[in-house]
Amino acid sequence: MKTQKRKADVVVIGAGPGGMSAAIGAAREGAKVILVERLGYLGGQLSSGLPFLAFMDMQKRQIVGGLAEEMVRRLKEKEGTHGHTYCPFHLSVTNMNQFYTRIICFEMVREYGIELLLHCELTNARVENGRLVSVTVTGKGTSIELEAKVFIDATGDGDLGYMAGAEYEKGQESTGVLQPPTLMFNLSGVNLDEFIDYIEAHPEELPYELGLPHIRPGYDGQYFRNNPGHVFFGLNGLIARLRKEGKCPINRDTVIYIRQPMPGTVAVNTIRVLDVDASDIDDLTRAEMEAHLQIIPLVNMLKEHVPGFQNAFISSVNPVIGVRESRRIMGIKKLTAEDAINGRIPDDSVALFSYFIDIHHGKGEGTYTKSIMEPYGIPYGCTVAKGIEGLMMAGRCISVDAVVFGSCRIMTVLMAVGEATGVGAALAVKQNISPKDVDPQQIREIIKAHGAILSVEDAKPLA
Repeated sequence: MKTQKRKADVVVIGAGPGGMSAAIGAAREGAKVILVERLGYLGGQLSSGLPFLAFMDMQKRQIVGGLAEEMVRRLKEKEGTHGHTYCPFHLSVTNMNQFYTRIICFEMVREYGIELLLHCELTNARVENGRLVSVTVTGKGTSIELEAKVFIDATGDGDLGYMAGAEYEKGQESTGVLQPPTLMFNLSGVNLDEFIDYIEAHPEELPYELGLPHIRPGYDGQYFRNNPGHVFFGLNGLIARLRKEGKCPINRDTVIYIRQPMPGTVAVNTIRVLDVDASDIDDLTRAEMEAHLQIIPLVNMLKEHVPGFQNAFISSVNPVIGVRESRRIMGIKKLTAEDAINGRIPDDSVALFSYFIDIHHGKGEGTYTKSIMEPYGIPYGCTVAKGIEGLMMAGRCISVDAVVFGSCRIMTVLMAVGEATGVGAALAVKQNISPKDVDPQQIREIIKAHGAILSVEDAKPLA
């Protein structure tokens, strides 16, 4: 095997929403950045068909800006989004042309001078005297040792932190159960007008009877018809009936789709694979296979039983399964559900968010939810690993508890936190200090100058 060595100020492992934002945040502050991704494209779940959720809070104020808003602006220029639209269920929805996001990510990497390594897997982490000094990535028969002053784990599954020996948590505190993964796919040829006619004639298929307090009046057929970027959540009654008849092929009590900015196309977020730990390679392999094998039976069920879907066809399948939950690397601070529910915004917050707590059951049907009435803040310390010098986190492996994770795993806030992580890493390099010693107020000043929203006072009505 060929071997190489490369050096940078900051190395980011993983180019999903958090990793992309971390790399840009660091490079924008003058750091030499290497961004490593195991796939052949950038953006992770940004290119799955999922939308941005909850740029807005319960009071209809925009509370997320920065690089996430920059992505939306660039999508608008390419007619790849309908922009932010209010949603009585999801607070706000911002749909995305999932293929344009890949292109935009490559544009941004080039603009900011980020060195990119694609098709490379993380294979080793070298720690000396409690400090992470290098990582090794491998691809195409070449092993590359990367040395840096700061490393950012944006793998989603906390692979780098795990390999470096960092403390981590997985699953719910009482049970260890992990949320199930989903494989996203697109259906085209959907007659949405006919489907919405059906929903208007059968309002019992909407989720009001589920007792979800964050669903406000207006989540109905008129909303779906007037909002070209909506997310639909429902058909629970139909699924229950079909299950009794032995005609339901999914372990789920609802159907979710996201209307795409392409005619007659929806992204389906309904596949569910149970009892999966995505940090285990055998479980992950099983999940990929089972998820793919669920697609055609699910599509056939929709075509046969749901008006508007009779001529639908599969137009794309996401290249990899979407993992909701795995490891969370513990940091010098830890965000808790109590913090979020009580709307606490510490002085060192680097992002605000207000999406409801949304925990998908990992062993059966159903989803636990709890409303977040006021925005909460995510402290900078949630991005700095404790016990391993030079290690930071971006994306869904930041330091939070299992319950609040159900809120802050959403791509919108992952981009906001990732941007701050990258800025913190660059400041640590520039000032020749540990990431834990960086002044969060400096980070806040920098990201606010780039459009971040860090206080309710700065929040604004959604345009």
